[in-house]
Amino acid sequence: MPVNSDKNSAANVLAEPSANSSEYGIDLLPDHLHAFALLHRAMRRDARRLVAAAPSVATRPGHQPATAAWWERVRAAIDWHHHTEDEQFWPELRRRTGVSVDDVLGDDHAGLDRVMAAVSAALATPGAAELPLAAARFDTLVHGHLRREEAAVFPVLAGVGVRDYLAVERRMLARTPRRMLMFVQPWMFEAADPRAVANVMATAPPPVRLLTGTMRRRYERVLNAASLPLIAA
Repeated sequence: MPVNSDKNSAANVLAEPSANSSEYGIDLLPDHLHAFALLHRAMRRDARRLVAAAPSVATRPGHQPATAAWWERVRAAIDWHHHTEDEQFWPELRRRTGVSVDDVLGDDHAGLDRVMAAVSAALATPGAAELPLAAARFDTLVHGHLRREEAAVFPVLAGVGVRDYLAVERRMLARTPRRMLMFVQPWMFEAADPRAVANVMATAPPPVRLLTGTMRRRYERVLNAASLPLIAA
């Protein structure tokens, strides 16, 4: 059967880095958006990690509590990210640019809340029989949501002055609970491009830079307890 070259070409285009997406790399994104992009890449990575781990949870009952503990940290990080967007980032974006993302994103965050609750419920049930289906739904929803969000928001954020953008980011970090920061930083840096990590660290508050090693070790213990391998950059 002949290959449809048009479809192949379209797939190849979609799989290339873009200035309006972090899905296939962040090389074309402005440096000041790298932290935002790494958070999104961490969400995609762990959606896929959950899908990969889900079938074996039932056969490793001893690991189920540790897998649930890892998932609840990931879920809390995503929840924090979405509340930060809804309560701080999007209002600031609207104030500075007049752009509203509500028409594009609709109730995406509420939908993600529901499917994340389903994953938690599956992991709280002995045997976690519903986990593979809940994980697959989460993976699908995360990827679709991030494609829509980045296509709508990244072109606008790229036009915001670097100083103004970083000022908003610093205010956001100042309001973030310390326990959340201790997880989010190594979470977003796992498997990240070293150049992007360096860009983010260059604007990080001094206490965050000083605690980098401690945060990474704690993060690795959470993964190790659930027998989830650390993904290299």
